[in-house]
Amino acid sequence: MQAQTRRIIAEAVGLDADEARLSPVTGGDIAASYRLEDGNRAIFVKCLPPSERAVLGAEQDGLSRIAATNTVRVPSVHASGCDEVAWLALELLELRSATDAAFALLGKQLANLHAHCCEAKEVFGLERDNFIGATPQPNTRECDWTEFFFTHRIGYQLDLLAERGERFERGDTNRLRAGWETRFPDHAPDASLLHGDLWGGNAAMLGDGTPVIFDPAVHHGDRECDLAMARLFGGFGESFFAAYDRAWPLPDGWRQRLPYYQLYHVLNHANLFGGAYLARSRRLIDELASGSA
Repeated sequence: MQAQTRRIIAEAVGLDADEARLSPVTGGDIAASYRLEDGNRAIFVKCLPPSERAVLGAEQDGLSRIAATNTVRVPSVHASGCDEVAWLALELLELRSATDAAFALLGKQLANLHAHCCEAKEVFGLERDNFIGATPQPNTRECDWTEFFFTHRIGYQLDLLAERGERFERGDTNRLRAGWETRFPDHAPDASLLHGDLWGGNAAMLGDGTPVIFDPAVHHGDRECDLAMARLFGGFGESFFAAYDRAWPLPDGWRQRLPYYQLYHVLNHANLFGGAYLARSRRLIDELASGSA
């Protein structure tokens, strides 16, 4: 990063631009991450090429939406801009692995977050598109959850795989949707505000035990989606799920819907990383389409 950009960021967040020093830190797989400090205060800065500024803009929007609910802690947004690089300046938090007690509190707080629904409870999506990891995530708004999920989640991911020449086709979406409509004809969830990418790497706690979530892919959808993602790759203690259930029990059928919601993230990993995720996606599609999952 050039000195002029460092100075611009320092001035934007109220640091002493003459004293501000930048040092790289670990902080994600997509953006370059830095600590910017002037001896009195420090902030966290994420940077991407200017052509990818939309990724940071979506993150800023998602963090601001979650913060506005006053339900669960997220890093505060200080400033953003685009010079030689696109940058996002966030509150620097000293994070550590969550304890069982922190997970329990997070479960309760997540239920409170999900209680924040779209004004029209049946409108799914968002006013803007964003990203799930590095993959674009279309959020075209729909009044029907089944239409939204199979068009803008499962169908979109399968289309991306087909464009790459992988052995996936639109017919897979139709097979999956037909099975869903047969199994869950009456499932009509509220359009809850979701974190959207709630895996173990996007949750931690502060030194006082306060849970923190970050790197969201927000949209309005079925709250079961966040719980399904939390179960997919592990990392969340059982106290998390138990506390969520005490606060707002999931409706009947959630265990049967869970693999459909996990499929979205498995497909995204297939698009991002290929390899074993491709085989896992095909296997899960066949199981769901046949009714064996």
